[in-house]
Amino acid sequence: MYNLNHIHLKSNEPRKTAEWWVDNFGFEIVDDSTRHTGDRFVKCRSANGIPVNISGPLDGQTLPEGDSGPNLGLEHFGFDVEDIDAEIERLGAVGAPLVDGPNELPDGTRFCWVSAPDNVRVELIQWPG
Repeated sequence: MYNLNHIHLKSNEPRKTAEWWVDNFGFEIVDDSTRHTGDRFVKCRSANGIPVNISGPLDGQTLPEGDSGPNLGLEHFGFDVEDIDAEIERLGAVGAPLVDGPNELPDGTRFCWVSAPDNVRVELIQWPG
């Protein structure tokens, strides 16, 4: 058995990005330091305890612009929500616009994608019920 250890995001402004995730998805910042490689490294935990690390560029490194469209490699990560329409509106107001959907499956499951800071693609999922 393999347990998911963490998710790691890159940002030119890791603390600002971490604070956005705190404000909008209930993350907690558990550490904020600069590593020996010169990059700021902010350790967070999601509301359900998944470690999410957000780091800046290494000394001398320039990060390319992100893309919140479908991608090869890490495509997106998802959050369960109770009211997808309210979340689309709330997140759009804080700079995370809708980029695809919402769509609905025959069983009533609704889902969409928004673009979070640094063009991170995030799926929102509303389960039927």
